[in-house]
Order: sequence, then structure tokens, then C-alpha cells
Amino acid sequence: MQLLPVDDAATRPEFFSFRAQLQEAVARHDVDAVMAVVHPNIKASFGGDEGIEAFRRMWRPTEPDSTLWGTLAAVLALGGSFQGAETFVAPYTFSRWPEKFDSFEHVAVVAADVRIREAPRADAPVVATMSFAILPVARSTTGTSDEWTAVQLAPNRTGYVSSRLVRSPIGYRAFFTRENGRWMLSLFLAGD
Repeated sequence: MQLLPVDDAATRPEFFSFRAQLQEAVARHDVDAVMAVVHPNIKASFGGDEGIEAFRRMWRPTEPDSTLWGTLAAVLALGGSFQGAETFVAPYTFSRWPEKFDSFEHVAVVAADVRIREAPRADAPVVATMSFAILPVARSTTGTSDEWTAVQLAPNRTGYVSSRLVRSPIGYRAFFTRENGRWMLSLFLAGD
């Protein structure tokens, strides 16, 4: 099954503009601009970490090695959809994930013509090409790393795809809510 990209942001010009400004701030690593849109009660984990101070502790946005910038940029780049008039959920791989696929056991290919390789190496032979497909995660016995994701192509056939070209529906996602005429980041977490 395919999970085609969706981005409803353009249907609401004020949100589209807000997100574009946020993406620019993320690209600049502008701590003040990003923190200005973080909701005072942001939910940052399933472990009860809520609020701006918890968000700062988790993401350390002023530190040079903070992973906030890359993680938030990736979420924002993958579109999303509105859930009601006052909430936008990104990325589309979370907001539009079909319920019939177990979110712990599948990933979505997030590009066109992605090469699936025989082994977890860039020089391994290509065994398939997929575009925006939902694939089961394989329980690989071959040594994989964070750079490669093992996927099940057939009952006894495993392939490997560059991890930057697939996304788990339980990966990081962001909820933006509109309160008092202002869009804010109200949830930013991963897991289930």
C-alpha cells in the first residue's frame, strides 16, 4: 500500500505563514524564535515531561550538539494535516497513518524511486524500488546500523533501505494548536 505525502498547510494561509517562519527559525537555530512558539504546557514525552522547562532540559536548544534542529526540521518538512480547525499534526506519516498497519511493525518510504538493497551497504545490488510505500520492518539477522532499515519484501526476502528515506509512524511528531489567535507547538514527542 502507498502512503502518499499530504500537506494541508496551504489550506490555511495564516498557518502556512507561521510554519514557514518556524522553518526559517529552525534553519537558523534561532532559539528565541522557536521558544517563543512553544506552548507553556507543551507535552514533550509520555513520561510526564510537560512545560517549557522540561522541553528545554530534554532538547538543550542552546547547546551546539542539540538534536532539536534536525529533528524538528525533518518533522516540518514532511507536511501534515489538520485535525479540526485549531490543530495541525505533522508529519503526514503520523497524521495519515492507516490504522490497519501496526505502527510498531511498519515504516513508510517517504520518497519516490527509493532503492531497496540486498545488504545494508550503498554498493549492494538493488533488489526492488519503492515509492511512498508502507513496508513491514524485518527482524534482520544481518548487522544493521542506524543508517539502514531492514524491510520485509516477501516471506523469506529481506531488503535494506537507507534510514533517511523511511519514517516510522511512531517517530517524532508535532501538534500545533491555535489559542487566542496564535499558533503554538503544543506537543513534540515520539513513541506510543
